[in-house]
Amino acid sequence: MNEIFGNSILMSEKSLDFLWKKQQVTMNNIANSETPDYKAQYVSFEETFQNNLKNASLSGNSQTVRDAIQDSNYTVHTSLESARLDGNGVNTDTESVELTRTALQYQYVLNSLNSDISRLRLVIRGQ
Repeated sequence: MNEIFGNSILMSEKSLDFLWKKQQVTMNNIANSETPDYKAQYVSFEETFQNNLKNASLSGNSQTVRDAIQDSNYTVHTSLESARLDGNGVNTDTESVELTRTALQYQYVLNSLNSDISRLRLVIRGQ
């Protein structure tokens, strides 16, 4: 099926995996907002993904681009900063905004994926 959509399905899959993990990490941060000495975590993906795609696209080979997409993974980091006296590094306002943003991004990627699949259905039916 990748031949039909190029790399869009694979890119959507990787994006959804990242966004799902980002939601988990953010919810974990919110759940531990009152835990002394808890350090907030965050997930990085976009920059590595973009660099991998940029480097692979220079080759002009679609398989190299596909491999770069498959090899791109998120990384969970722990923040060392803490502005509170109890050593907790979670800002619940920031985390709540990030959770909402991530949920909207997740919904956007799902809608895009559904749109791709709907177009394929239309082509198969000949409409």
